[in-house]
Amino acid sequence: MASVDRNLEELMSHLGEFGKYQRWQFSLHILGGLTAGLHMMTLLTVAAVPPHTCNVPRSANATKWNMSEDVVPRAIDTCYYTDAENVVRRCDSWTYDTRYFQTSRAIEWNSVCSRRWMGAAAQSCYMFGVFIGAVTLGTLADKYGRKIIFCVSAVGQLIFGVTVALINDFYVFLVWRFVYGIFGSAGAYITGFVLTMELVGATKRTVCGMMFHLAFAVGFMLVAVWGAVIKDRMWLQIAYGLHSALLVGHWWLMDESPRWLWVQGRVTEAVAIVRKGLKMNGDDNGVDIDAEKLLGERKVSHVEEKRRSHGALDLFKTPNLRRKTLNVCFGWFANSIVYYGLSLNTGNLVGNPFLMLFLSGLVELPSYLLMCFLMDRSGRRCVVSTFMLIGGVCCIVASSIPTDVDLAAAMIVTIVLFGKACIAGSFAVIYNYTAELFPTVVRNTALGIGSMCARFSGALTPMIMLLDSLNPKVPAALFGFVALVSGFLSLYLPETVNQPMPETIEDGENFGKHDTCFAACLGSRRKSDVSCEVTLNQLAEREEKEKLNQGENGKENSH
Repeated sequence: MASVDRNLEELMSHLGEFGKYQRWQFSLHILGGLTAGLHMMTLLTVAAVPPHTCNVPRSANATKWNMSEDVVPRAIDTCYYTDAENVVRRCDSWTYDTRYFQTSRAIEWNSVCSRRWMGAAAQSCYMFGVFIGAVTLGTLADKYGRKIIFCVSAVGQLIFGVTVALINDFYVFLVWRFVYGIFGSAGAYITGFVLTMELVGATKRTVCGMMFHLAFAVGFMLVAVWGAVIKDRMWLQIAYGLHSALLVGHWWLMDESPRWLWVQGRVTEAVAIVRKGLKMNGDDNGVDIDAEKLLGERKVSHVEEKRRSHGALDLFKTPNLRRKTLNVCFGWFANSIVYYGLSLNTGNLVGNPFLMLFLSGLVELPSYLLMCFLMDRSGRRCVVSTFMLIGGVCCIVASSIPTDVDLAAAMIVTIVLFGKACIAGSFAVIYNYTAELFPTVVRNTALGIGSMCARFSGALTPMIMLLDSLNPKVPAALFGFVALVSGFLSLYLPETVNQPMPETIEDGENFGKHDTCFAACLGSRRKSDVSCEVTLNQLAEREEKEKLNQGENGKENSH
């Protein structure tokens, strides 16, 4: 169990679990989740690939060559034609179905067939940007504060989210997408999440964490809603970018984390924020906070801590922290590769693409609500493992269904959406899990590295999906295998439910040693065995006492 700074916990306890002040700050933090989900999925509409047919040159007197296929993309059969000499030619012009998408980056750049890589590269550049932003902004937030990184990210995603709509050159667009990703779905989301985890009471962390992911799903759904309403891809992207204006006022409205200020030795500022919260909660009259005493005691304990700064390397220097870090990072990697693999494939499911996209976000909502119920009852470890295993199985099953059977399309859509709900739940829990596993001094860094691993796999996902040209079953089977492996390995992580959050590196190293699912099971068995032995010994002692009593009574009667 982690040792805790009693003064810090006492200070934070004055605020209560989830008073008016925490609710107000949480409502500001959670907007970072909404914009992150929206920015992450914009290419599903602004660069959507509509159904299309090959424009066969009239002089070729050709017929279309239809290739059979099992999975998306459905339009790969429009990549070739045969000329008058029956020679196979590659298409260089297409006619697009504008029923759902009147304009699109894919239409402008003809990113189909042999140019499919362009759409994958654009999405990968964004995810690589999130990859860089997760580790750099996460570390900077631990060093310079959560609030300033949140606000810088808000301005960055607003600027790049709007201006990316005006860029027409493909390679400049890739660079812009990369920078857009740094701010769009990393800085505000991760720092906002950490701010919430460090402000609310322990009993409310689960619900608040799930609400963050619910906001991400709502952002996902907004991509579909605006895509169905705004048909011009430039104005559609501008509308997406303008959502970040919701975050600009946070510099004046949002407070820094009192926990972070305390760890940095800025006790006076931490106490001032707590007093502000108490005033908003209406509890300031009955609470006496001796700031001078707290400051003096914190200065003494802070002298040793200030001799060194903490960073990403601290997560790998000691064996227990290193094992937890590597395991958690692989969990992030696996959750992300399956989540984005299923999400990016949504537009290729049979039916209205906006409806499929909306449903893909909608199925996450009941999953998050279910997580709120299960996390504190079953524990983080059990939930993450179970839902990852189910999600992995869904990927493998969906890839195995023959498309020529009756109701195949409906079966695939159902299994994919169910698998998406399971992986979304697991992905959400791992945020809370990571925040609770690692100490305050590197918590944002740990979340940043975990998110970095997730974005790295997310960046690989569009490229992996191109492997369907070799075998349609490869991408989904690969996603499923990775999820199954990570689901098993997560059983070796310690449980964090109802445990105090570690504060220092030493706390983090000592937290959860020898606590695995298997050790817990064995421990329960040993405990039950001991209980049985104790019970048997007690029964034997009672029998001996009864015999002795009977013997003594017999002697008395004989006398």
